[in-house]
Amino acid sequence: MLKTNPNADYSSYFIEPSSAVHKQYLALRSFFADGQTAEQVAKATGYSASTVYSMVRDFKEKLKSDGEDPFFKESKTGRKPIDHEGEIEEAVINLRKKYFSVPDIQVAMDAMGLNLTIYAIEKILKDAGFARLPRRDKQFRSEVVSSHGPPKMATPVASRIELEFDVFSSGLAGLLCILPYIVKYGIDKAISDSPYPETKDISRISSILSFVALKLSNIKRYSADDVWCMDRGMGLFSGLNVLPKTAWFSSYSSAVTRDMNVAFLKSLQSIWLNNGLLSDTVNLDFTAIPYWGDGDPFENNWSGKRGKALASIQALLAQDPENGIICYGDTTIRHANQDAVVLEFLDFYHTNKQADNNLKYLIFDSKFTT
Repeated sequence: MLKTNPNADYSSYFIEPSSAVHKQYLALRSFFADGQTAEQVAKATGYSASTVYSMVRDFKEKLKSDGEDPFFKESKTGRKPIDHEGEIEEAVINLRKKYFSVPDIQVAMDAMGLNLTIYAIEKILKDAGFARLPRRDKQFRSEVVSSHGPPKMATPVASRIELEFDVFSSGLAGLLCILPYIVKYGIDKAISDSPYPETKDISRISSILSFVALKLSNIKRYSADDVWCMDRGMGLFSGLNVLPKTAWFSSYSSAVTRDMNVAFLKSLQSIWLNNGLLSDTVNLDFTAIPYWGDGDPFENNWSGKRGKALASIQALLAQDPENGIICYGDTTIRHANQDAVVLEFLDFYHTNKQADNNLKYLIFDSKFTT
């Protein structure tokens, strides 16, 4: 480090970048200002030529879209704005009225760009006459928080983030421990190469990882934009500042087709096989996904968990019994085609010779097919 080395060569700061953002800046400077080709820049910086082209494309789009400098931000001088109108205090108190704990309040305020310390939040609550919340287990706390609506202050809009040093609070940062496994098995590449939809602001991989983040968080209810859509740790998991709102998830799900899912399942199947994670046996069974909305667009299906038939989506799950991997699924099943689903599953396997030769046994109950 320069500051701890009295004999440091300060010119190295401009020649040998110590951060990813600094390295990107020097690479783009060589491309635009020095007139080097992408291949020359790649050789000098260690990037691949395709990465350089992607950086150039993203840099141009960034300047065209909002005109903001992607590398240098002007620092604002002077004292931080004082909460003259009591907006911050009102937001903190409003969150406590919805039984948010102090850490949950800090997470929500961080997401809104208001970096309050634990001490500051506790002081606001103490001055307002609030007592400490009783100790609650994780499940009860999640259910209470999810059952209340969003705070009055507007929550941020999800957008792609640039990786740089930052400090923030998160109640679900443990999700980040899953990312090395996603990279290890190449699942991130499988998502990027999939036909799933994406937008200018939310890429394909960020979209899919947003769904994964919600599933891994064990949050029971997504019907209200609550603390999960303000947690920057969950956003970071998906490469975003925060997760998108509930309406976005519904809209995105409507744009995903069965063909997209099958193509992605085939990519995952190759990953599992190449890593020796699939045995020669597959368990097949139906499961009912209950529908609690208005109207009755779905057929009644038997739910073993609830011991009765109810309006639901009839879904097929194929599971490897040794590793527990769900290697195939289908949620487009109706009563009319239910018996033929096993043949559709075999057709899926026949398209991959490696998988087809590996599969020896199918296990299912007597009511699964005729």
